[in-house]
Amino acid sequence: MKEIVLDTETTGLSIKDGHRIVEIGCIELDNLVPTSNKFHCYLNPERKVSEKALEVHGYTNEFLGDKKKFREIVEDFLLFIKDKKLIIHNADFDIAHLNNELALLGKDKIDKSNVLDTLEIARNKFPGSQISLDALCKRYRIDNSKREKHTALLDCELLTKVYINLIDQKEPTLNFFNNTKNSSDNRINQNISYFKKIIKPTPEEIKLHKKFLKSNLKKNFH
Repeated sequence: MKEIVLDTETTGLSIKDGHRIVEIGCIELDNLVPTSNKFHCYLNPERKVSEKALEVHGYTNEFLGDKKKFREIVEDFLLFIKDKKLIIHNADFDIAHLNNELALLGKDKIDKSNVLDTLEIARNKFPGSQISLDALCKRYRIDNSKREKHTALLDCELLTKVYINLIDQKEPTLNFFNNTKNSSDNRINQNISYFKKIIKPTPEEIKLHKKFLKSNLKKNFH
């Protein structure tokens, strides 16, 4: 199943105040494995960036001034996400801004039923805990040292790793098998899947294991 991990940066928080998107980042996943397909662009928001937003992502009005406008990339963007589930952290924010941009162009809005919000997953899984992207990276020991500023594509890369951990999936495994439908060239196909999370031993099991090791080590050295 193909999914799209998506993130945006904007000129400010509220579309009611006329804020617009300045960056879109997307990474395609195929059965939870990132493919080489990415979508990324900086955008001219046709308005000034707020001071608070500038502190978050660092994109100045001068930097964004010569970038493409949303209407110039909208068709490529919609084609990239077509028929794929969107994985977003705090989806309400990103979808509100994307749908605002689409509405300004008279385009159909993105259906929220096709969006999975990792913030909601984290809230249900860790009630009362910090569930920002940085907090989840720390929880899962994901290196986010390069995240000095919020940038869409880097945040997508981090969210990809967080998402896989949130749904209790771990390292990919390779399952090779012969393609019997085309035995003439005896090509081998690759199927990538994920194992479920490794179950940790209980404190009682650890205690018994230490007792076993201690007992057997004495026997071997006497």
